[in-house]
Amino acid sequence: MSMPTPLINVMNNAARKASRLLMRDFGEVEQLQVSRKGPGDFVSEADKRTEEILHEELHKARPGFGFLMEEGGTIEGENANERWIIDPIDGTTNFLHGIPHFSISIAVERDKELVAGMVYEPVRDEVFWAERNEGAYLNRQRLRVSGRSDMRDALLATGIPFGNRPGKKAFSAMLNVVMNRTAGVRRQGSAALDLAYVAAGRYEGYWERDLQVWDIAGGSIIVTEAGGFVQPLREGGDMLEGGSLIAANGEIFETFASVIRTREA
Repeated sequence: MSMPTPLINVMNNAARKASRLLMRDFGEVEQLQVSRKGPGDFVSEADKRTEEILHEELHKARPGFGFLMEEGGTIEGENANERWIIDPIDGTTNFLHGIPHFSISIAVERDKELVAGMVYEPVRDEVFWAERNEGAYLNRQRLRVSGRSDMRDALLATGIPFGNRPGKKAFSAMLNVVMNRTAGVRRQGSAALDLAYVAAGRYEGYWERDLQVWDIAGGSIIVTEAGGFVQPLREGGDMLEGGSLIAANGEIFETFASVIRTREA
C-alpha cells in the first residue's frame, strides 16, 4: 500500500495546514513570544498556535475522537475508545534556537493500542507515516529498518538528561559504554524524528528515558511497521505511560537492549 488511507490523509492535511504558520514563525524565530515551563523546557506561541490548528482540523474530520495534547491536555470524545495524540512541535528547543530539526507528531490510539502514526518534518517536507498492518512509508516510499547486524557499524540516537533532571551520572556511564561499542551516538533533540529515522534505516537504534506519550506515540508505530522493534526500557514496563523506550532493527535489538538494560537495572 503506497496510497495513504483516509485516516492518514486526515493527519497529513492537518499537519501541512499547521506547518504553514509554523514555518513562518520559524523564519521569525527571534521575534517569537516565549515563556519558560521549566529548565530547558520551553513553550512558545508557535506551539500553542500549531496545536490549535491541529485540534481544529482533526476534530472537523473525526468529531467523535478524543484528544491527548501536549499543551491542551486531555479532551474526552464521544468515542471513548478512540483519540488523537498530538505533539505540535517535537524539538521545541531546536525550533526556538533556529535549528531546522523539529517535527509535528500525530498518532491515533484505539482501545488503548496505537493504530496509526505520522511524523512530519516541515523543513525537509518529509512525511513519515504508518497504519497498523499496512507498512511504514516516507511520503510514498516504503520504509524498512536498517539491515546492519554488527553493533560496531551501528549509528544510534538518544536524549541526554538536562537541567536538574536525575540520572545524569548513570546516563554518562551508559553513554560511554555504548559509544565504545558502536559507530557513534547522535543527540538531535526530537524523539519523534529519532524514531522515524530508525524506521528509515538512518539510525540502527534509539533509546531515551523520561519522555511523554506524545513524544513517542507517532514514531513508535512507524518503527514497528517498518520491521523494527520498540519496547520499554525496563522489561515488563509500560512504554507509553513510563516514557522510557528502546527501538532498533531486528538484527541488533537483543544485543543493544541487553547493553542498555544491564546498566538501567
